[in-house]
Amino acid sequence: VQLQASGGGLVQAGGSLRLSCSASRSIFSSSVMGWYRQAPGKQRELVATIDIGGSTNYADSVKGRFTISRDNAKNTVYLRTNSLKPEDTAAYYCKADWGSINYWGQGTLVTVSS
Repeated sequence: VQLQASGGGLVQAGGSLRLSCSASRSIFSSSVMGWYRQAPGKQRELVATIDIGGSTNYADSVKGRFTISRDNAKNTVYLRTNSLKPEDTAAYYCKADWGSINYWGQGTLVTVSS
């Protein structure tokens, strides 16, 4: 199973990025998809999740600034990040919860300069 994440980069505070993560159809169509992040020296933390029906869940720290969405036709989950802050700097990972099995993608680095 491959999860391919992309879209990270260097952005100034207040800027925006859109992260993307694609997965194989067999996994994506029946998985809760999520974005997590890990800053240097910190534990990996939940950013947002979206279930098969489109219900979403966000960490308090990103509510109102980030939006998770999924395109089932493209087997892709997105994370729109607006009003970025330096504390959002981290490696961002996508995850597929497929029943009791979790699949992780490689990280995409987001760096926010002040």
